[in-house]
Amino acid sequence: MKELVLISGKGGTGKTCLASSFAVLASHPVICDCDVEAPNLHILLQPEIQQTSSFSASRKAHLDVELCIYCGLCMEMCRFDAIQDYQVSPLDCEGCAFCSRLCPVGAIRMEEHCSGEWYTSDTELGPMLHARLGIGEQNSGKLVALLRKQAREVASESGRELIITDGPPGTGCPTIATISGCDLAAIITEPTLSAIHDMKRAMELCRHFKVKSGVIINKYDLNPIRTQEIREFCTGEGVPVWGGIPFREDFTLAVNNCQPPVKYSPDIARIMQRIWKEVEVSLHE
Repeated sequence: MKELVLISGKGGTGKTCLASSFAVLASHPVICDCDVEAPNLHILLQPEIQQTSSFSASRKAHLDVELCIYCGLCMEMCRFDAIQDYQVSPLDCEGCAFCSRLCPVGAIRMEEHCSGEWYTSDTELGPMLHARLGIGEQNSGKLVALLRKQAREVASESGRELIITDGPPGTGCPTIATISGCDLAAIITEPTLSAIHDMKRAMELCRHFKVKSGVIINKYDLNPIRTQEIREFCTGEGVPVWGGIPFREDFTLAVNNCQPPVKYSPDIARIMQRIWKEVEVSLHE
């Protein structure tokens, strides 16, 4: 079983369009969307949800008004001002449990808090694992790890040999949880200063976790000088450049029509097929 993860550092470089297109070109993959804070792969793949599960990453205080003696100690001592008028605000509560230890009559207890949901779905391309965190919720790295574990189990049970994972932007905890232990990371970049800067950070992250990586340049024709800079840097680092995608209106139209670009345009399909062949070679080296 192989796992391909698409990352970028900078957001908006085209990870989701490429992930959906690779899922079309691959043979019977399991698809996983690890951008749990702002997921959008489902927009292009239109999955049918088969199972919904809740995700709990923290505990919040719950005040039992029947036991409360209204001494006001919890409101006075909560440093986050999460308890007002003997009611706990879930958005303000940090789950430190100090109030539950402090309450003289045990009227406050810590309860598991639902931070979001994760889904097992079916698409025409194969099974898909995806999730959504609630507004302002944290611990996305823990949810990402859960999704990857479930994706591996689904792949094992169904006899599928490839997992394609759409990673989150950035190089923080969610991205670390996405790439650790994967077989190959595809770093998607653009010929802009910010994208090149974040491409280098993504390479450092992959190198630190000993993950093999390669680069795909999106919109490479917008700035040929920066594109050449990317190629020269990758050559110096020993990181392969699997190909480039020109700026095309087809990409935007494909997203507007909720379709993977490779299915929307034959021209894009030919470009993607060449890149996918290079990625497949790296996957099995």
